[in-house]
Amino acid sequence: MKIFVYNKSMKKYNAAIIGTGRIGFSLGFDKKREKPASHSFALYENSQINLVAACDTNLENLNRWQAKFSKASSFSSIDDFFAYGKTLPSGQFDIVVIAVNEESHLECALRAISEKPRLVILEKPVALNMDEAEKIRLASEKNGVPILVNHERRFAEDYKIARLWMDKIGDIQNVNARLYSGLRVYRKEDENTGYYSLIHDGTHLVDIVLYLLEKLSPDQRSILKNPKLINIYKDKDDAVRNLSVHFESESCSDVTVSISGRSRFFAFEIEVTGTEGRIIIGNGYARIYRRKESRLYSGFYSLARWRTVKFPKKTRYFSNMVQNAVDFLDGRCELRSTLQTGINALSILEQMKDFILIK
Repeated sequence: MKIFVYNKSMKKYNAAIIGTGRIGFSLGFDKKREKPASHSFALYENSQINLVAACDTNLENLNRWQAKFSKASSFSSIDDFFAYGKTLPSGQFDIVVIAVNEESHLECALRAISEKPRLVILEKPVALNMDEAEKIRLASEKNGVPILVNHERRFAEDYKIARLWMDKIGDIQNVNARLYSGLRVYRKEDENTGYYSLIHDGTHLVDIVLYLLEKLSPDQRSILKNPKLINIYKDKDDAVRNLSVHFESESCSDVTVSISGRSRFFAFEIEVTGTEGRIIIGNGYARIYRRKESRLYSGFYSLARWRTVKFPKKTRYFSNMVQNAVDFLDGRCELRSTLQTGINALSILEQMKDFILIK
């Protein structure tokens, strides 16, 4: 068992970011989102991190970032960006965040890994496909560079509480994971950009199912298996708008993942039903129910809200992610969202996509 030693020196780490668009920067200004809401602001607000540089070929985004973080440096050239890192006392950035669009993950990840920072934070999904993910994995192992994947719900306080209660609701009978949005589930023309909900948002849905079931399964690489198509719906332009796939796991024989791309709203929800209770958690809400003597029928038991279980108002999803990176570098804990867990999610998504391609 690995023992982590707390670093009393509270060492500071130099962090830099590639990509100053929405998730990298601008979502931090969304008045409705829980703050911090982007990589840049989450890094900036951590007391152990110095946000020292950013890189983006989009000069408009980069200039807005520079105006906000005037003490840091900005670069439109990735070569100049990493050359600047070599001028730092440590000889390189400690943390490099990759917050670019999906089609650029492979190129930026391989370049960042080759520079050997102490840690790479990679925005989800790991890559466009498993072939690209494997190249990133091999580079990570060859260069000894650990990678934290930003599947943000693994760091959120509400999902952490839900996971703690997974073995308190009895044997798991079924898991239903549902995602609704207006973005098409899949279209072949989008393969090279990743701009379809199966991979863009579905990666979060699949990853959180794996996260919840990990506690109950000893083999994390095969938590979901035996996929079977339930339903597929395509529109007149041959874009997939609905997809439902059934899986099995060692702890539950009934796991359904459903993604809709024709809804006029965005919704994300996981429902886990056990023999003794139920967990329902989604964007902005979380509830736990338990078996209790029914108020309606004599001799029956019903599900009642377990009101003593308190969920926090702030999930701290972004700040907890950055803190996990800092604690890892301090030697205090392991990464909670790794390259392997990210690849596990991508593998499931590719199995789901296979049903589309053979139809």
